[in-house]
Amino acid sequence: MGRIIAIANQKGGVGKSTTAINLTACLAEKGKNVLLVDADPQGNATSGLGIDKTKLKRTIYDVFIGNAAARDCIIKEVFENISILPSNPNLSGAEIDLIGLENREFILKGEIDKIADNYDFVIIDCPPALSMLTVNAMTTANTILVPIQCEYYALEGITDLMHTVELVKKRLNPKLKIEGVVFTMYDARTNLSLEVVENVKGNLKESIYKTIIPRNVRLAEAPSFGLPINMYDTKSVGAETYRLLADEVINKDMDAIEILEFKERKK
Repeated sequence: MGRIIAIANQKGGVGKSTTAINLTACLAEKGKNVLLVDADPQGNATSGLGIDKTKLKRTIYDVFIGNAAARDCIIKEVFENISILPSNPNLSGAEIDLIGLENREFILKGEIDKIADNYDFVIIDCPPALSMLTVNAMTTANTILVPIQCEYYALEGITDLMHTVELVKKRLNPKLKIEGVVFTMYDARTNLSLEVVENVKGNLKESIYKTIIPRNVRLAEAPSFGLPINMYDTKSVGAETYRLLADEVINKDMDAIEILEFKERKK
């Protein structure tokens, strides 16, 4: 089964969709077959791949309300090695539609489990809230990747997110782990960004990726052209750093495989 990573932080504007899109694209560039799941009603990951949200006939919303299977809503090969389960604002109604529904926390998991073997990675872009949509992503995922913006309030709300992860792990998904924290919107010209990085490292026990995503004009422009950064400006700093992040994610996956194989040999 493909490795399933949810990109989550209930704080908005921290680079969740940017990370979901560009990590997906850089994994695909390295030959990995990737499914991007847009679980955010804003649909930024969908439009960020050049898809017109207003013209979609079937989206992840249809999956949540039982109108369609995930495999029937996926747009295949949007770019080489990249497929997407798209979203649009209709998804905002899912919270109400799911009230009182049995096993509502496992709807997405039930569908993704059927198709995860077709992909090396499944990347889920979560909404900026600890909602039922986010809980569905957490029950589906193997790990949670947390983008943190380099600003004074970087740690604000992270405690709540970690608490939610622990609750989901305890009650719904015992195998869920924190993939790691990735710093975004880093500005090397200011002392603030460096102070935030050091502060978070000193106060957060979770794994922190070495790659730090800079504040980059080309990175900000790319979504308006419906392209990931490695296709919009392949030589930009933004493209290079997301390639480094993809390398770290892949290597972490390989480390886990090696540990598992070692344990199996010792049995």
